[in-house]
Amino acid sequence: MRVLVALSGGVDSSVAAAELVEQGHEVVAATMKLWGGESDTGCCSVGDVEDARRSAAQLGIDHHVFNYTEEFDRHVVAPYAADHAAGLTPNPCVECNRHLKFDLFMRRADLLGFDAIATGHHARIGRGAGGSLRIRRGADAAKDQSYVLHPLLDGPLERVLFPIGHLEKSEVRERAARLGLRTAAKPDSQDVCFITRRDGRRSFLAERIELHPGQVLDTEGGSVGSVDAVELVTIGQRRGLDLAGGGSRRFVTSVDVEGRVVTVGSEADLLVGHVTIGDVRLAHGIDPACIDGKDLAAQTSAHGAAQPARLSFHGAEPGTTVVRWRSPHRAVAPGQSVVVYDGDEVVASGVVSGT
Repeated sequence: MRVLVALSGGVDSSVAAAELVEQGHEVVAATMKLWGGESDTGCCSVGDVEDARRSAAQLGIDHHVFNYTEEFDRHVVAPYAADHAAGLTPNPCVECNRHLKFDLFMRRADLLGFDAIATGHHARIGRGAGGSLRIRRGADAAKDQSYVLHPLLDGPLERVLFPIGHLEKSEVRERAARLGLRTAAKPDSQDVCFITRRDGRRSFLAERIELHPGQVLDTEGGSVGSVDAVELVTIGQRRGLDLAGGGSRRFVTSVDVEGRVVTVGSEADLLVGHVTIGDVRLAHGIDPACIDGKDLAAQTSAHGAAQPARLSFHGAEPGTTVVRWRSPHRAVAPGQSVVVYDGDEVVASGVVSGT
């Protein structure tokens, strides 16, 4: 099989390519140049491209660079800034997977005559109860990336490979070391690739949107401080608020960007019984009636743990879907993804529109 593997310059994608070569596939590597600006925290630096090139050379496979900087800016960076301006909390890694890694990259593979694409994500693809392909959690629970792959759950899974999904991270590094790959001890990518540690999120967004100061109120409506930029505040936030009054810890419970108001309360004030999601997608072969009200689990962040929940496809408003938690759950910021699991299979996902 002819496979185009996305080689990021990290250890996971390097070993993914090595696994495919070992299995006898005809493998070609391609690195996506996504961010055209400075980068020191993600997988978009010049050094990463060079690491990818050298890994491909060590494996004896061809290597190409696909320039998607304009598309990345249009589909990921610009919406990231716009979401902040609207009071939403975006997830750029999800949007990168949605538009770049499993759309543009797949289309390029089609044009070049490849049978499948592959990435170094820690996830697996398996058959569901009805025989349909499903995204499943990776074998390494601590590194599982199925959450950020949810845009693919109803996509062409028959043409996607996750060659290291069955491996623990320690096994990945061991294999890289055994092969002599230069990425064997390379640290994992962290944070948002287009925001540098030096300048930070505020500086990045200030160049793209107007930031406004806001007042901070407690749950009784009393003023307890102010923030320099209400657009940078998110539900659940505790640090960086510099509130007056001392006492117990306080968390952001709501953000009104238009009104320039942030409300804070206790951790208990954050707890909710349900969350409303939109843009709902279902895995192949899933009938909504079969999972409506079923005991499932829902995850609200890439590094969080899934919590027992049920879906209701008959929300208070027509066309809305509600995730009902079995136990009170922290409020989730609008704009964030909720990914629903049945065991280790991704069965549904949506984007938070309200609590």
